[in-house]
Amino acid sequence: MRRPPLRIAVLECDTPATQSNAKYGGYYGVFSKLLHESAHALGQPEELDPESGLDISRYDVVTAQEYPDLEDVDAILLTGSKHNSFEDHPWILKLVDFTRKAIDDPRVKILGICFGHQIIARAMGVRVGRNDAGWEIAVCDVDLTEQGKRLFGLEKMRIQQMHRDIVHAYPAHVIPLGHSPRCEVQGMYLPGCFITVQGHPEFREDIVSEIVTLRAEGGIFSKEQAEDALIRAGKPHDGVAIGVAFLKFLLEQ
Repeated sequence: MRRPPLRIAVLECDTPATQSNAKYGGYYGVFSKLLHESAHALGQPEELDPESGLDISRYDVVTAQEYPDLEDVDAILLTGSKHNSFEDHPWILKLVDFTRKAIDDPRVKILGICFGHQIIARAMGVRVGRNDAGWEIAVCDVDLTEQGKRLFGLEKMRIQQMHRDIVHAYPAHVIPLGHSPRCEVQGMYLPGCFITVQGHPEFREDIVSEIVTLRAEGGIFSKEQAEDALIRAGKPHDGVAIGVAFLKFLLEQ
C-alpha cells in the first residue's frame, strides 16, 4: 500500500529577487523544484513517488503572517531571508513563537534553511547575530561532523551560501552537523525533530548571481567580493544530496 503524500508547509520568510521570483514563483517554487528533484534522486518510488508523493503548500509569514495548522501538516520548512533573524519585528517574533510550538510538537518535523536555521536556534534560546568574520557567499566547503557525514552521505559538503549572520552556539541536546572557517554552526540535528543548514541547498547559479549583482550594485558587496562570488556561483554543489537527506528524515517513522 502506497503511503500518503508528505505534507510539507513552506513558510516563506522573504521573496526572491525580481528575475528569480518570476522564474520560480517565490521560494515555494524554488523549494518545490529542489524537493521534487531530490525525490527523483532518492529513487524509492514505493516510499516517495516523485510525482505524487509531495503535497507542498505555501504560507506568507512576513506580510500576511499566515501559518498552517500543525495538525494538517507533516513538516514545516523555514526558508532563507534578507531580514535579520535577531530583530524583534512583530512578524519575526510570531515566527519564533510558532517555531517553538512546532519544536514541541512530537509529530511535526522541521527543516531550517539559513534564516530558518537561525530562527530555530533562536526559538531554542540561543543567540543569533552578525558574524565578525563577515560574509559567506556562493559555493563554499563545509567540513562535516561524523553525524553530518552519515546524515548527508557526504565526506565534505559543498553548498551555496549567502549570509553574514550566524548561530553563535549549539542549543542543548542538538547534534552538530558541520562547520566552516567562517561559521562554526553550519548545521543542527535533533533526531525526530529537525535538520537545519546555514547554507542554501535550494539556490542555483542564476539565483545567486542575481543576488550578488544586486548587492554589488547597492554597495553591500565590494567589486572583489562580487567577482569572486560570481565565479564560484556556478561550481558544483550538493543541493540535491542535501534534499535527499531531508526527505529521508521526513520519511522516518
